[in-house]
Amino acid sequence: MAMEYGGAGGNDGGSGGSGRGGGGHNDPSDKKKRYHRHTALQIQILESTFKECPHPDDKTRMQLSRELDLAPRQIKFWFQNRRTQMKAHHERADNCALRVENDKIRCENIVIREALKSLICPTCGGPPIGEDCYFDEQKLRFENAQLKEELDRVSSIAAKYIGRPMLQLPPVQPFHMSSLDLSMASYGGGSSNRMAMMHAGPSLDLDLLTGSAMGASSSGTMNPDHMFQNPMHFSDMDKSVMSEVATNAMAELIRLVQSNEPLWIKGSKDRTETLNIDNYKRVFPRPNDAMKNANVRTESSRVSGVVTMNSLQLVDMFVDMNKWCELFPTIVTRARPLEVISSTMLGSQNGSLQLMYEELQVLSPLVPTRQLYLLRFVQEIKQGTWVVANVSYDLPQYNAYPHSRFKVTCLPSGCLIQDMPNGYSKVTWVEHMEVEEVAPIDRLYREFIYSGLAFGAKRWLACLQRACERTASLMMTNASSSHELGGVIPAPEGKRSMMKLSQRMVNNFCSSINPLNGHQWTSLSGMNEFEVRAILYKSTDPANPNGLVLSASATIWLPIPPQHVFDFFRDARTRPQWDVLSNQNPVQEVANIANGTHPGNCITVLKAYTPNQNNMLILQESSTDASGSLVVYCPVDLPAINIAMNGEDPSYIPLLPSGFIITTDGRDEIASKGNINNASSSSNPTGDHHIGGSLVTIVFQIQTNSMASAKISQESLTTVNNLITSTVQQIKGSIINASSTTT
Repeated sequence: MAMEYGGAGGNDGGSGGSGRGGGGHNDPSDKKKRYHRHTALQIQILESTFKECPHPDDKTRMQLSRELDLAPRQIKFWFQNRRTQMKAHHERADNCALRVENDKIRCENIVIREALKSLICPTCGGPPIGEDCYFDEQKLRFENAQLKEELDRVSSIAAKYIGRPMLQLPPVQPFHMSSLDLSMASYGGGSSNRMAMMHAGPSLDLDLLTGSAMGASSSGTMNPDHMFQNPMHFSDMDKSVMSEVATNAMAELIRLVQSNEPLWIKGSKDRTETLNIDNYKRVFPRPNDAMKNANVRTESSRVSGVVTMNSLQLVDMFVDMNKWCELFPTIVTRARPLEVISSTMLGSQNGSLQLMYEELQVLSPLVPTRQLYLLRFVQEIKQGTWVVANVSYDLPQYNAYPHSRFKVTCLPSGCLIQDMPNGYSKVTWVEHMEVEEVAPIDRLYREFIYSGLAFGAKRWLACLQRACERTASLMMTNASSSHELGGVIPAPEGKRSMMKLSQRMVNNFCSSINPLNGHQWTSLSGMNEFEVRAILYKSTDPANPNGLVLSASATIWLPIPPQHVFDFFRDARTRPQWDVLSNQNPVQEVANIANGTHPGNCITVLKAYTPNQNNMLILQESSTDASGSLVVYCPVDLPAINIAMNGEDPSYIPLLPSGFIITTDGRDEIASKGNINNASSSSNPTGDHHIGGSLVTIVFQIQTNSMASAKISQESLTTVNNLITSTVQQIKGSIINASSTTT
């Protein structure tokens, strides 16, 4: 809110009359009032200070004057005008609420009187002897008490988010109650699901044998396409509260970005910082902090870095949910806009506010997804500087995850994007969540999650940097890095087509970890060291093989650094050591396209020397960044590769990818923070608390039958189980021996 100063409050002219007559006629400039319009950043800081102290003393005003480059008199008049405006708003809001309450009571009075007139005596069947005035009055008093209680509940909802009762909000006409459930249950809590739910899936045998299961996954997820079949309807009051919540979240995020110690604690290993929670609570007190569950865990982190993309492009991708999913395929399982609270004009995203649904994942069936309802507010605070703020917003009546293993609240988070002269951007990312695990975390991923690497700012920024680097490589027209495949790639379009094909392969692989239809990962076998899980789903995408797809997965811990594991998998020379389907035959790299500065970030085409498979090639993409590594591959026949190499549209080349996800186990990060006691050491077979290793998830996808109604025999399940078990044993033997030899 920008305030203008004029007249007695804002006229800095000092002397001279301001009436219609007098000496003011000698100087035309004296006839006009001087106005000063504050910048958006000044308003944000003034508003934030006003919330903490509406009556600042001289010392505070002088400090604000120096910080905002404003005169002390301007600061003083701003607070005077703001208090006057707030008082007027309060009075109008109170009057509006009282009028509405009186209208409701008056309507109830009329209804009761009409009902009394039509009463019939149960003894004689005639009208009653007379109206019971005392009963009528008591009835109205009871209704009045109910209405006041209902208003108090709405006020408590507003106070939860913005720290003051609802009656202090600006008046909204007309006033009516929305469909929003006003219970105070937290997200994922005990509120009932009022939407049409999908029927529960059958047991293990039917699920895997028929492929018809539509039950909940291990994380309690349901099909999002069925979650919001009916459009949401929010009243003006709902939208007013949302706008206030988003504005406060942005103000807090800006302060979090601009503050340093003692609010933030620098990490000992990298540039990642964590919040000092005690100092944070003193700076940003919340009314419900004292009522918080003792089991709630805080995840907070901040990190900065340079991104090879300008701010306008980034903001556009952050607002568009489809682009948002494509930008973070390893983190965002799915995202969907639910309501546009504040639309944009003329193609600019400035001032965009929307309510959205988002589901976040770690690329492993062992880690449940996190589901969030978020308000996303985008604002350009000055030329070339944007703020993207996220904050949770409870929608209990739309909670499709009553049995989720996570209860997650996103406190003000997001990023500050600043343009750089070379067309790049500096991004400062802040993640701040409160998490309550309803069920225990799997032992393998306990340290990885407790360290803050799973959903922290470091992972978000690393994935953003990698995606932007990949986009920059896609835009380059130089194809000189490509080797021969029956001839050099004929044109730059061939390189771009191959990169798009590989991008779709990686996206399909990431989405297969938590399929859209909410199928369940089921244990096939369990051993002392690892467990094999499987999931069966129906593939309906025309760009994928049609029919039933069986996906099998296992996660293992290796006492080897993640980079060494990544190098082992991406190297074509070591592939026969783990690829049991190649029968230990050598593999030749026949094409290579770099899509990043790291030598491991590339797309390769491989040919295995196997009998009767001369027409089959392997498309593989390897990718690594600070958040982890991927090696994804897929068999593709030679004609399909030629289509992509010639620059034709690769959208309809069927892909069924498999691959490996490699991350640190998080042990070194926890040890560096001194929090090793907060996590279990059971994931480390050696028992050494200070030896970090790697978590490797293997995912195989196999088309079982082209007929969608086909069944899978127990023999097929046994074959898949044996395949992934043999692969795990080959990997452990080869990579550990190779590491020992190198050492």
